[in-house]
Amino acid sequence: MTMTMTTTVTAPACRWPHLLDPIAGMLPPPPGAVDEFRLIRALQARGDLAEFPAEGLATPLALYRTHFVLFHCLHHLDAALGERGEALEIHCLRIRRLARPAEGRQRPGFVDPMRSFYLDGRNLDDVDTAQVERLLGDFWRRFARRDGRAEALAELGLEDPVTDAEIRQVYRRLMMRHHPDRGGDTATVQRLNDAVARLL
Repeated sequence: MTMTMTTTVTAPACRWPHLLDPIAGMLPPPPGAVDEFRLIRALQARGDLAEFPAEGLATPLALYRTHFVLFHCLHHLDAALGERGEALEIHCLRIRRLARPAEGRQRPGFVDPMRSFYLDGRNLDDVDTAQVERLLGDFWRRFARRDGRAEALAELGLEDPVTDAEIRQVYRRLMMRHHPDRGGDTATVQRLNDAVARLL
């Protein structure tokens, strides 16, 4: 599968355009999927792609660099597929082609923060081992917080997608309404506090 890339003002050019065809060629046709680890291993097995060396997963920094290069290219492939009315679902556990763009992409002003992260080369160039270890630590803390996220949002009358700023705004409004000094009750305030502690 040959992908013709067109650059737009909103996305910088792919830093590794020579990887787009090999990666696209390893993606199974819909509805098939592949996980990140298997895709990286398949790219490493080719032996002709310097960006996917055999030792590409040996250290946290090497793992991060390999992951970043792959996801940078996947997001560029997704943009190319979008021009054809298709999309990629990009997740470390499942990478697959979709017949139509993913939910939410048609919303005016929608900015995918993950896409923005992987298209910004500074997130690769300016990273050292200590920063990667901090990123991993932050990831695991956020991952642990996601457990119960839907329930915590429901306590506030919210659901994803929602920003931290929106959570804070709703929390302040609910706290004013339910504060014991304003006729509310302590149990409700405690539930709101617990919900926000799980979210922020």
